[in-house]
Amino acid sequence: MDLFKRLENRPGPLGRHAKESEGYYMFPKLEGPIGPRMQFRGRENLVWSLNNYLGLANHPDVREADAQAAADYGMAWPMGARMMSGNSNQHEQLERELAHYVGKEAGLLVNYGYQAMVSSIDALVDRHDVIVYDAESHACIVDGVRLHAGKRFVYKHNDMAGLRTQLVRARRVIEEQGHLGGILVITEGVFGMSGALGALDQVVALKKEFEFRLLVDDAHGFGVMGPQGEGTPAHMGVTEGVDLYFGTFAKAMASIGGFFAGSEGVIQHLRYNMRSQIFAKSLPMPLVIGALKRLEIMRTRPEFRNRLWEIVHALQSGLKDRGFNLGPTASPVTPVILSGSLGEATGMVADLRENWGIFCSVVVYPVVPKDVILLRLIPTAVHTDADVAHTLEAFSSVAAKLTDGAYRNEGIVVV
Repeated sequence: MDLFKRLENRPGPLGRHAKESEGYYMFPKLEGPIGPRMQFRGRENLVWSLNNYLGLANHPDVREADAQAAADYGMAWPMGARMMSGNSNQHEQLERELAHYVGKEAGLLVNYGYQAMVSSIDALVDRHDVIVYDAESHACIVDGVRLHAGKRFVYKHNDMAGLRTQLVRARRVIEEQGHLGGILVITEGVFGMSGALGALDQVVALKKEFEFRLLVDDAHGFGVMGPQGEGTPAHMGVTEGVDLYFGTFAKAMASIGGFFAGSEGVIQHLRYNMRSQIFAKSLPMPLVIGALKRLEIMRTRPEFRNRLWEIVHALQSGLKDRGFNLGPTASPVTPVILSGSLGEATGMVADLRENWGIFCSVVVYPVVPKDVILLRLIPTAVHTDADVAHTLEAFSSVAAKLTDGAYRNEGIVVV
């Protein structure tokens, strides 16, 4: 059999809709300056789909820092991987400042969050170790765990009784093989689809009974949660109980890259053993200098975070007052959970975009259960009260039409 011919005939659960949906529902193109209003197919839309939490993507101070760094260094410098020829004083400065910000001894820059998480799991555990992880963990965690040669156990989302059961199993495995390995628990600070917070305080409390280390992916919590934006562990008062912290620049910082923060010894181990970093080019200098500027703003300008939360509270309370189900969110991530078919989901989204000028992400099966429609809104500090009011009006209208059957359609609505 021809391998590539076989792949052409297996588009997968999402790819099979490419003909009808590509360019509109999937792989859409938002154009113009990044902000709450952008161009979609030649028309202005109010955008709720960008992880630009603090509104830094187009902030003039950030744009100036990015542009000046690009002018000074270009996008190529430094050349090579960090270990060989791609290190700089600025890279090391950023690592120190990030670690201090989140309350840890040391930090390690990474190029991309997804590949770094997969690679970190590979570097942290061997075949004697056991991984225990939350069932709703991001794909980067799941993919990293799948590569693990040892035992792995999953517990239901934020189910502490389930976690305890799996820790008992993990401890038994460790004992049976003569204590050659240890236990790594992995969860998230903010779960990016539901907006729910990981039960970090309860996970840390289990350390009194079980011996394990805790890795937290806080991509959606870094810069947003906590008294000063230090992240979800700080928000819950368990910074010391989190052994290894991961944050990304792709959300609150509106950039590219990420970092790990933890003890000096573990960070040094990752520095010399994470294959995705050892064999990859260093972060270009404009991204590093740009991240330093973004971090400075996050530390010294709390008004951005305060404004974000004003918009979050206005949007979420308004939706709840109108009877919408937002699930367990306790973060800026705002999922609106409805019931309907794929055809109804696409009809409703088309109505929002074409008639209300609102662009938000739609999530359907297989990401969520069949007959569930999830409209995911991401508030930012640069949205306005008028944006919220318009969105509430639009959502009330399309929800009523959904209930009345106006969007009933057997296939994807083509626009």
